Amino acid sequence: MTPHPIHDIDDDVHQRVRLGILASLSGLAKADVRHLKTTLGVTDGNLGRHLQALEEAGLVAQSKTTGNGRPRTWVKITAKGRRALRDEIRALQRLLGDVGAVSGQPDTARELSLDT
Repeated sequence: MTPHPIHDIDDDVHQRVRLGILASLSGLAKADVRHLKTTLGVTDGNLGRHLQALEEAGLVAQSKTTGNGRPRTWVKITAKGRRALRDEIRALQRLLGDVGAVSGQPDTARELSLDT
């Protein structure tokens, strides 16, 4: 028996805001916090907490710059973050494949047991 795809879901990545951050950063060299906040529609505090969790897991890196007398925080996805996002997408695809296989069945309910 093969393990269920749910075991491949990464808790650091799967939370919706964190997944959104990684997905948003995947096609960019870097983004400032303001861009992520606007794109994802989250508060400063909420975004900050999720960025902290992703940084602690090594999935993103943050840097601060000062331009025109104004501080900016930049975020970029790391190589580990890219791999984690790719692995998460694959796990979700496998999970959706299982759902698709079941949803292709007739509308009759199935019973499954390890005893059968």
